[in-house]
Amino acid sequence: MNKKFLTLSTTAVATVIALAGCASGSGTGSPNTTASSTASSGTSMPGMDHGSSSATAGSTSSTAAAMNHNAADVTFSQMMIPHHTQAVEMSDMMLKKSGVPTAVTALATKIKAAQGPEIQTMTGWLKAWNEPTTMPSGHSMDGTMSEADMKALSAAQGTEAARLFLKQMIAHHEGAVMMAKTENTAGKNADAVQLSKDIVTAQEAEIQEMQKLLATL
Repeated sequence: MNKKFLTLSTTAVATVIALAGCASGSGTGSPNTTASSTASSGTSMPGMDHGSSSATAGSTSSTAAAMNHNAADVTFSQMMIPHHTQAVEMSDMMLKKSGVPTAVTALATKIKAAQGPEIQTMTGWLKAWNEPTTMPSGHSMDGTMSEADMKALSAAQGTEAARLFLKQMIAHHEGAVMMAKTENTAGKNADAVQLSKDIVTAQEAEIQEMQKLLATL
């Protein structure tokens, strides 16, 4: 796009110079007047659509920013999406149970509200980067619960469920913090790195909160 713009602009400038030369030779002054009038009025010469060029440049800049990522950003997003998805599933389980302390259900609500939108954000990044939204097989995620763990949480009720949820979610958060810290040091995309920092801050605080809650049950 830039090469095309420069070529057309050079042609337009050459045309103006040629017209000025003709005016000087003929003595009529009309071509020169026309060229001056066109320049002073702000009317664009053919190929000199500055507005569309600026818009295109802005669009290109935004695209370049979105594409500015590396393998660490991709791995972080691909792994954190299912990790967050499981945390939301665990939270949903708690919110459907009866007899669970209010402080624990409030925590489950907060976790679901925070991590749901982050899943959508990271999915959007991967699509913008033309990367798969699911991670390749063979990658393990720190802190994730096994199928047996999830079944145990599903079956538990009341205070027992609250204790199990807190123990599992502490381990789950610790795994997320480890992955986020890796992205913090190895990532390239500014938005992804910032999210990794936000995850560390939020989930380290929630780990402390859950440890205190667990001590009261």
